[in-house]
Amino acid sequence: MSRSIDEDEHSIELHLPYIHRLLQLHFPNKPTSQYPPLVPIMVGSTSASTESAFGALLAPYLQDPTNAFVISSDFCHWGLRFRYTYYVPQAPKPGPKLPLSANSLPQPGDDLSSVEEKMESVSTGQALQRRDRISSREPAIHESISAFDIATMAAISTGATANFLETIQTTGNTVCGRHPIGVIMAAIEEITSQEEGKKGKFHFVRYERSSDAVDVDDSSVSYVSAFAVL
Repeated sequence: MSRSIDEDEHSIELHLPYIHRLLQLHFPNKPTSQYPPLVPIMVGSTSASTESAFGALLAPYLQDPTNAFVISSDFCHWGLRFRYTYYVPQAPKPGPKLPLSANSLPQPGDDLSSVEEKMESVSTGQALQRRDRISSREPAIHESISAFDIATMAAISTGATANFLETIQTTGNTVCGRHPIGVIMAAIEEITSQEEGKKGKFHFVRYERSSDAVDVDDSSVSYVSAFAVL
């Protein structure tokens, strides 16, 4: 990558202090030089076929119980400055009060028809323009963001990469780590393709946003955490 891209890149840098601290707690009597090796993998803007191919390559390493994968992504970046102002007039109102914890988020094993309903309900949105400054609109912009963020999580929770990619394509949701998510989902599918149930699917832990947007001039970034165990 170029120097300018490297200077702007911050996903790995954000994770390293947390990973280091967890290793300190897990190996309190070992020097840093004896910590397990860390292998950074940068995933750029790729195609679905490339993500599937690299998922297959990484599947044996993911299946190895001595390895752990950390995937970095914010969720929706909403606002004119992000060039993303998708709005769903049919979003539920009032929207959920954030932060949301696991018992209020989509999870593996949820009824498939309910998941499909969530995905379908956010498919008829529109892009707001600067002239659409109406802070009293209903549902509020942040309620719309919650709706398609939750639909995206629901798609991921199915374990089917195709569902995730379809939702991203339909809504344009600006999940900055959608490509590494696609790679890891493809890897999990490669491993669990012959199995049924919740194994390997992502369990969502928490959902939060930087702010609640109410006007087209506002902006917000969503944050989601999840884990999967093979």
